Amino acid sequence: MGYEPQADFGTPEVTGGPDVTLTVDGRAVTVPAGTSVMRAAALSGGAIPKLCASDNLAAFGSCRLCLVEIDGLRGTPASCTTPVAQGMAVHTQTPRLEKLRRGVMELYISDHPLDCLTCSANNDCELQDAAAQVGLRDVRYGYAGENHLDAMADVSNPYFDFDPSKCIACSRCVRACEEVQGTFALTIDGRGFASKVSAGQASDDFLASECVSCGACVQACPTATLNEKAVTAIGKPERAVVTTCAYCGVGCTFRAELKGEQLVRMVPWKDGKANHGHSCVKGRFAWGYANHQDRILAPMIRETIDQPWREVSWDEALRYTADRLNAIKAQYGARALGGITSSRCTNEEAYLVQKLVRAGFGSNNVDTCARVCHSPTGYGLKTTFGTSAGTQDFDSVMDADVIMVIGANPTDAHPVFASQMKRRLRQGAKMIVIDPRRIDLVRSPHVQAQHHLALQPGTNVAVLTAMAHVIVTEALADEDFVRERCDWDEYQDWARFVADARHSPEVLEAVTRVPAAELRAAARLFATGGNGAIYYGLGVTEHSQGSSTVMAIANLAMVTGNVGRRGVGVNPLRGQNNVQGSCDMGSFPHELSGYRHISDASTRALFEADWGVALDPEPGLRIPNMLDAAVEGSFRALYVQGEDILQSDPNTHHVAAGLAAMDLVIVHDLFLNETANYAHVFLPGSTFLEKNGTFTNAERRIQLVRKVMEPANGFEDWEVTQKVAKAMGLDWDYAHPAEIMAEIARLTPSFAGVSHERLDREGSLQWPVNEAHPDGSPIMHVDGFVRGKGRFVVTDYVPTDEKTGPRFPLLLTTGRILSQYNVGAQTRRTDNVVWHEEDVLEIHPTDAENRGIVTGDLVRLASRTGETTLRALVTDRVAPGVVYTTFHHPGTQANVVTTEFSDWATNCPEYKVTAVQVSLSNGPSEWQERYAEQAAHSRRIEAEPAE
Repeated sequence: MGYEPQADFGTPEVTGGPDVTLTVDGRAVTVPAGTSVMRAAALSGGAIPKLCASDNLAAFGSCRLCLVEIDGLRGTPASCTTPVAQGMAVHTQTPRLEKLRRGVMELYISDHPLDCLTCSANNDCELQDAAAQVGLRDVRYGYAGENHLDAMADVSNPYFDFDPSKCIACSRCVRACEEVQGTFALTIDGRGFASKVSAGQASDDFLASECVSCGACVQACPTATLNEKAVTAIGKPERAVVTTCAYCGVGCTFRAELKGEQLVRMVPWKDGKANHGHSCVKGRFAWGYANHQDRILAPMIRETIDQPWREVSWDEALRYTADRLNAIKAQYGARALGGITSSRCTNEEAYLVQKLVRAGFGSNNVDTCARVCHSPTGYGLKTTFGTSAGTQDFDSVMDADVIMVIGANPTDAHPVFASQMKRRLRQGAKMIVIDPRRIDLVRSPHVQAQHHLALQPGTNVAVLTAMAHVIVTEALADEDFVRERCDWDEYQDWARFVADARHSPEVLEAVTRVPAAELRAAARLFATGGNGAIYYGLGVTEHSQGSSTVMAIANLAMVTGNVGRRGVGVNPLRGQNNVQGSCDMGSFPHELSGYRHISDASTRALFEADWGVALDPEPGLRIPNMLDAAVEGSFRALYVQGEDILQSDPNTHHVAAGLAAMDLVIVHDLFLNETANYAHVFLPGSTFLEKNGTFTNAERRIQLVRKVMEPANGFEDWEVTQKVAKAMGLDWDYAHPAEIMAEIARLTPSFAGVSHERLDREGSLQWPVNEAHPDGSPIMHVDGFVRGKGRFVVTDYVPTDEKTGPRFPLLLTTGRILSQYNVGAQTRRTDNVVWHEEDVLEIHPTDAENRGIVTGDLVRLASRTGETTLRALVTDRVAPGVVYTTFHHPGTQANVVTTEFSDWATNCPEYKVTAVQVSLSNGPSEWQERYAEQAAHSRRIEAEPAE
């Protein structure tokens, strides 16, 4: 598309009211009651001048440019704050209005720099446009009076500048921070002529303030007061491409704006169904990694991992790769080979990798990072509801009355959805937080959780069972819903189980450390508070009882009747952009696409007929099983696309031993990541900006990823996988990802109605999209559960095998932070490191004092499996006995201390419970020193010979 900004109708859309017909400058227009005159005028084809109005903000009425005349009304009301009425006759262009608007504009311009030709917003400035619109030609007041032209610019933020000399005090940035983002970091300080935008305290700059750099203020600013540094450096964009963000599972839609082939900025797309024109610091600004100097653009090979890398042509790399794979297969058999799909790559790319493993390698040894985060979601929800995904779209939260967040930190991990959630909380919804750590949703500006159940890590099942005990024993269950929608006999068995006195909050308080009275109050609120919606994250799934916890959550939703309509449901918050999609595409060793078991002969026959090969009916190996088999000598070769298992998977020592034992490790990625230290082939990957395809977000929403620029490495990732397949002898000939999606739709019932053409036309679709649901499924289980009757499952609390004791008296739990993403491979190569340049260990003041630790100290973090060192942050966000860190930086390698304990049903690692000891340290651990040396040695690239 060319460069045309999205239309701004001035005030938000109104829906649901009766239609009203009016005339604007003689043009008839029909709009819903409650619509503003300004929006009606814009919809009729007119354009009323405005500066303080924007259609993603509530009407404000301060700039006085949008004045209109209305027959029968005295004065000149502001069109943004005036609602339409039946038969209203509006006039937007009269001599009186022209005079008033010109006078207002003269006042603005008299205190504004006259540097339009050199301003970074030249030709992209609403003030400039408004001046032209009102016909301003001179300023009667002159420019010699008191003004703000000497105000100093704030350039502290790495992504945008704040130049108060150009500020018109329209308050759009302040209102965007409040209404859209919900952070309340900005304010208008002072009164009258002294009014100015302030980021927090008078001494704060933007970087030091509570600003989270979401960019909402920059997007709202009508002048160059808030402007992106990239725009200043590169200039105004010339063209734009709409695509989907490649960070978290929210799936924000962006307009990538370019000048030639150079990306200038990412602007949130207002028509994006997941983000509605909002963004976070990662999606909006942290795309610089695509051009980072660390990026590898040429294939490389080496015989052994102690040799330096050698750059080769694509032909040589592919020939070497295929020859080695075929030789290993011939010598050791098909089950000696495997692959790992990526939750950061597209659906089409994940599908091709699992197809390569099954049809090319000849085994089912395929796994994905989705298993080490959300596989319990798939197991638990399929068991109870009949499908392996969440029940709602994101917008459903706006109809929730009680929101329960368990084991998730949306403001850091899913910030755009968190802003929507906070908006609903400000409207009056109640909040229950179940988390060992005090996350921002417990208490932040204008948000206060009614209940924070600060449980002991590892006791999720006990807490949920105790809540169910209260609901059943106090007769708060929705038995009408249960009788109609669920298996009544199974319900009665479950109800007897939870009603047992041993599951009361009072008995379980010794286990959970949650005060019984607080837990009872939370259970009553959820059962009686109206629409109850549950949102959960990795703090639920990454436990030895992850699957049990998901089923316990489903039990709680069913017993209270909170399934099958808006404002309710069970909603897993997926961590990466395509976790849902990689699961959907058959990335597990026991399932083909659409969650159909590999042992099912009829399902297997469909794929065999389409692919022209016989498939192994036996489930393959999961990642930890591959590593075990490699150490034993029976697993020999691994193809890893877009994942860094050495940094992200538990027990780093075990992962390294498994990789080192393999004959061939192929890493297909953007950078020489930690896993590449043990690789023999490196195939350079492409970023989301350089490819076509689709992502599926946490609400099952399938959206197009459109190529913004040509791949710097020469090929999109799906093309590289296809080249490997063809080099191995497979007859693949896809010309575009649309053809891969056509195959997916042909073989996957839930995707039967999906095509790139339709996605391009409609914007997005939420699976299932098929004959029964031709328009997709924003809400699941509306008329009944997919499995028929909802299934209540008894979930007995079983303590984890990971126990604290005298040697390791503290419990470590891990998570993410707003500015960084997953293993940090992308965000660490952007200016986001300004906010988080290293992993730190949060420790409670009591535990810190007992160990003589203060904030900033280097501390040793040790467990039964390993140790590392990092800086301490003393805070009461964590409870006594609990410590917390992130895993974004390989120098820390937090997973060197995590164990191999895992979920009983899916092998999802127990990242969230590790017994540790913390003590002062005077330097890196021995392991860190050895690892840094080995990594530097492994990343050597052979210098090209001089000519």
